[in-house]
Amino acid sequence: MATVTYDHATRIYPGTERPAVDALNLHIEDGEFLVLVGPSGCGKSTSLRMLAGLEDVNAGHIYIGDRDVTDVQPKDRDIAMVFQNYALYPHMSVADNMGFALKIAGTPKAEIRQRVEEAAKILDLTQYLDRKPKALSGGQRQRVAMGRAIVRQPQVFLMDEPLSNLDAKLRVQTRTQIASLQRRLGVTTVYVTHDQTEALTMGDRIAVLKDGLLQQVGTPREMYDTPANIFVAGFIGSPAMNIGTFDVKDGKAQVGHAAVPLERSVLDGLTEADNGKVSIGFRPEALDVVGEGTEDAFSIRVNLVEELGSDAFVYGDLLSSDADLHSGSSDQVIVRVDPRNTPMKGDTIHVTIKPGQAHVFSAATGERLS
Repeated sequence: MATVTYDHATRIYPGTERPAVDALNLHIEDGEFLVLVGPSGCGKSTSLRMLAGLEDVNAGHIYIGDRDVTDVQPKDRDIAMVFQNYALYPHMSVADNMGFALKIAGTPKAEIRQRVEEAAKILDLTQYLDRKPKALSGGQRQRVAMGRAIVRQPQVFLMDEPLSNLDAKLRVQTRTQIASLQRRLGVTTVYVTHDQTEALTMGDRIAVLKDGLLQQVGTPREMYDTPANIFVAGFIGSPAMNIGTFDVKDGKAQVGHAAVPLERSVLDGLTEADNGKVSIGFRPEALDVVGEGTEDAFSIRVNLVEELGSDAFVYGDLLSSDADLHSGSSDQVIVRVDPRNTPMKGDTIHVTIKPGQAHVFSAATGERLS
């Protein structure tokens, strides 16, 4: 086992000026499960491939334990990688696929068989060892790819969106298996995904990237409760956080007909660049549905009600406001409501933000103020 450290690691692809990964500083503890997450093109897979040795590091260093592996060949880094597309040999059996790397390394046959059988038992693949990959389901093939990594007993596991090719139900099942397997084996793991739900449910810590820049690192709870900027706030959480920019008057943000009090530290943090405005975010569950005329309530016209059984979400428009209030990439406001008492399309509901549940950001920089 080993730690992993990115020290100002930078990757610039030929013919481009902007780095794909820009001076990444990140330390991953021994035995930790760290998830790199972000939208397509943010540099997460490039970061993983730099650690694997599949991409050159143009500046900075990468360490596995105390060893600088920046210029070390991939085969000498003592890592094992699980790819999105399984990358299994179709003409080999499951057992041969899992043990192939050991065979190439000259490991004795008896030891290969022992390691393969141990991994197959962990992954519930024992009965499939003599099958070819074409005779397996997608989930079983992904477990074979996992087994191929496990038998090598590496210092670090690298996983590049390994669940993307699975159907929705199997993804949920497999992600719990991977997370519990990693905790059982205790191997340092770097996992790349674009799915923030996977990140929240699997990782000991999450690192959010955007345009090659590290935005925030923290536990799932820290990322959800105290996002460092508007991007992280809108990216982490499902449904997405409602975020809008509002005028500040007399120490309060004007949200529709409501006035949301701002802390003194927030007011002190405003600059001329903010131009008398703040950006406020609040999650769907941070809103209480109240009666008309309630103090500090604002009104929402219902466009759609999404019923999920245990939960229900209202999508609507904020009334009586010139503010650009939206939810993630949508221009609608989302409110979690009682699934046994849902409004109808076209209704108007009145909501207030629960005390302490508002996230306040600079309108100019997007950085957290509250």
